[in-house]
Amino acid sequence: QVQLVESGGGSVQAGGSLRLSCAASGYTASNYMGWFRQAPGKEREGVASIYSGGRSAFYADSVKGRFTISQDNAKNMVYLQMNSLKPEDTAMYYCAATQIRGYMGRVLTPIEYAYWGQGTQVTVSS
Repeated sequence: QVQLVESGGGSVQAGGSLRLSCAASGYTASNYMGWFRQAPGKEREGVASIYSGGRSAFYADSVKGRFTISQDNAKNMVYLQMNSLKPEDTAMYYCAATQIRGYMGRVLTPIEYAYWGQGTQVTVSS
């Protein structure tokens, strides 16, 4: 069983930055880690995924060039650096993990993750 605990959410103005952190514990042999988000009244959206301890990273088109996912394997941590935030980035952000055989070569959809945390709220005001 994997436990994931997110932190770092908050309220910022448009154009600002936030760094989300995710602490993983338990059985952590997941080859994919990532973040997905859900805004009120909208479907969950895969934001970023990182493969095999940082070998490759993938992003949704909506965040490409603004968000960066990274992983510290020694600390069992995953991060999401979010820059140039927009009001449409407002959502609950969830850290997620899974073990998938093979190389997907793309950002994972929320349903593809086996584990996720409780979420951290990000609110961006205009």
